[in-house]
Amino acid sequence: MAGATAATPMDIDAAAPPAGAAAKGKAPLNAPVRAAPWVEKYRPQSLADVAAHRDIVDTIDRLTNENRLPHLLLYGPPGTGKTSTILAVARKLYGSQYSNMILELNASDERGIDVVRQQIQDFAGARSLSFGARPAVKLVLLDEADAMTKDAQFALRRVIEKYTRSTRFALICNHVNKIIPALQSRCTRFRFAPLDGSHVRERLQHIIKSEGLGVDEGGLTALVRLSNGDMRKALNILQSTHMASQQITEEAVYLCTGNPMPKDIEEIAFWLLNEPFSTSFKYISDMKMRKGLALVDIIREVQAKLCMQ
Repeated sequence: MAGATAATPMDIDAAAPPAGAAAKGKAPLNAPVRAAPWVEKYRPQSLADVAAHRDIVDTIDRLTNENRLPHLLLYGPPGTGKTSTILAVARKLYGSQYSNMILELNASDERGIDVVRQQIQDFAGARSLSFGARPAVKLVLLDEADAMTKDAQFALRRVIEKYTRSTRFALICNHVNKIIPALQSRCTRFRFAPLDGSHVRERLQHIIKSEGLGVDEGGLTALVRLSNGDMRKALNILQSTHMASQQITEEAVYLCTGNPMPKDIEEIAFWLLNEPFSTSFKYISDMKMRKGLALVDIIREVQAKLCMQ
């Protein structure tokens, strides 16, 4: 990406400040904690609580403190902290005025040109309620912006230009190539890579301690491995396994998710490498039927194991 200036491994395209975001499938901020899934219960409330991407978070924090808020484009795989980061920024900026100063839209549900011309433009054009010496800048948080139609994206670029003095826009997406270049050039871009296993493990250990769960080392390793850098997935697997089993072991995690056990994959790989095709086919078919495994999972895991050897 052009214009990146950072000494740390961070994808950033400009030197300007941050903004907010929206949410599909994410519970409201004021949802009762007791009824909320752990994904929401343990969502970071401040930038200091964000599990990883410290280089990105520190940059956004500094720019926010310096009152140089830019338009933001946060992109990367699911469950890597994009929405959590931007919501933490919004809480820091507005505090109790949070609900009055931001417009949260999920672009996968509301993605047509009418939304840009009506909801977004009306919100951006309205005077902000500010109790300070200077008017506060409002935030428009567009989650899953890559689901917006091309017409809506072209309309949005003009709205961004027109209301830059009073409003900042934060676009969140998984696939940045689906955002038109005209929008990309108007935003400071941050790429959220899949979380490192150590960060996932550290956050899981915090939640396990808070919930008082019985998790052995094998179960924790299985959770980290199956998450593939997706914190949301890791928490959902942890909660699902806890509801199905009192003790969270490696076997309990794999049974809950329906993934083949590592020892089964080793056995299948041994058959493929050492047995005749007909014998291997029979053994694998029997195991697949007996344990209810999906063929696509077997192929994926065997491929990963053989590539590691």
